Amino acid sequence: MEQLTLLPTRPTRNKRRLIGQKAPFKLQEIWAIRTRLQMASRTRDLALFNLAIDSKLRGCDLVALRVGDIASGDDVHHRATIIQRKTGQPVQFEITNKARTSISSWISEARLTETDFLFATGAEHSRPLSTRQYARLVKSWATLAGLDPTNYGTHSLRRTKATLIYRNTKNLRAVQLLLGHTKLESTVRYLGVEVEDALTLSEQVEV
Repeated sequence: MEQLTLLPTRPTRNKRRLIGQKAPFKLQEIWAIRTRLQMASRTRDLALFNLAIDSKLRGCDLVALRVGDIASGDDVHHRATIIQRKTGQPVQFEITNKARTSISSWISEARLTETDFLFATGAEHSRPLSTRQYARLVKSWATLAGLDPTNYGTHSLRRTKATLIYRNTKNLRAVQLLLGHTKLESTVRYLGVEVEDALTLSEQVEV
């Protein structure tokens, strides 16, 4: 009877990360990108970068924003609500001081009206950036910070603040609400939460 030969198993790659999942940006990388965009006077890109981090929106929702969704004139709101294209459900997000300042500068520089797309192609502002164009911008921002652009994508911006919030609070429910996920399981998968995280939390509690 012919014997089967067992091949040696290879170590599992991406053990702590979903395959194909793009990395979130770290704090020092965020500041590096902001500084370089400011130095290059890339007002639109800086506004888009800051809003992408704050809003935690999917690319399709972010590029579809009109000025009136988040601002009255060049007065940018502290919070906004949009209906997500994927789920049809509303999601709220905050807009911090840095983001409001950069967005207000962009609205003023581009002379946008409330019905214009916030991030558009062409001088007419009647057609939004495509998600593909947005993805190319994200990779160019990663390159600016000296990072490997193949490790980053539009979901890197969506995951950045959510990951920081989870690491600081371990509050999955809060992150679920901020990301607009309908199921907590989706948030767990999205953040890459694993048994190791649960054990670390458990070790911190003495009874």
